[in-house]
Amino acid sequence: MLTVQRAAYLAEAQLYGDPFIPPLVESHEQLRTVLTGDAVTLKAVRGSRLVGAIRAQFSERTCLVGRLVVVPDMQGRGIGGRLLRALEDEVAGRADACVLFTGHLSEGNLRLYRRLGYAETHRERVAAHLTLVHMRKALVPARPPV
Repeated sequence: MLTVQRAAYLAEAQLYGDPFIPPLVESHEQLRTVLTGDAVTLKAVRGSRLVGAIRAQFSERTCLVGRLVVVPDMQGRGIGGRLLRALEDEVAGRADACVLFTGHLSEGNLRLYRRLGYAETHRERVAAHLTLVHMRKALVPARPPV
């Protein structure tokens, strides 16, 4: 999963001129820690190849979406959107909303999140070259089958 993550975030690192963004320097141990406990991880597979993944954690009834990744040669094919919608469906009974953030220059990410119903809540300047755009989407619990 880290290989896919690093491949996916390389363009972001170049966009912001920062080769040390957290997704590129995350270790196996850090990933293992995140994935234990209450985390949810979904993956997209084509044949035997991992082509995308998404993960989330919870803070009370809020789903904290993190690390939506798609390998570069498969981006723009709807995989990211399907992963995010699948995550929303998966957590709808446990969370009232999903929250996420992306960089202010990441127009493709911002377009995707807006298209899927995420609204900007605030911006946070974290470095001279980076402002995080925080977004939120209210979830509707899935109805039980009739």
